[in-house]
Amino acid sequence: QVQLVESGGGLVQTGGSLSLSCADSGRTFSSTAMGWFRQVPGKEREFVAAVTRSGIRKYYADSVKGRFTISSDIAKNAVFLQMNSLKPEDTAVYSCAASIRNGVDRHVSGGYDYWGQGTQVIVSS
Repeated sequence: QVQLVESGGGLVQTGGSLSLSCADSGRTFSSTAMGWFRQVPGKEREFVAAVTRSGIRKYYADSVKGRFTISSDIAKNAVFLQMNSLKPEDTAVYSCAASIRNGVDRHVSGGYDYWGQGTQVIVSS
């Protein structure tokens, strides 16, 4: 059974850092890419970052470029997100996702097949 579990969320002040982790406890599939999305109440889920299986291709939303860094251990279906210089607008529930397909857009939620439950990140001003 596929189970992606996130950890590392919490409360931080503006300018602070947090590190998120996500791993598949079951290791029952071979992912082609993994990513992070975030969502605030009343808004659509937003792409944050993604990394392909090779680890060579990394994608970032413009709003987090230069501040967030995605890394992975795809063989273990694990993905990490280092978030620096956090802003209040980064407050959201962050969810990791895994894709088992090739040739899909890594920037949209439809390109992913499995999702974690999410972890809350709150950045206070």
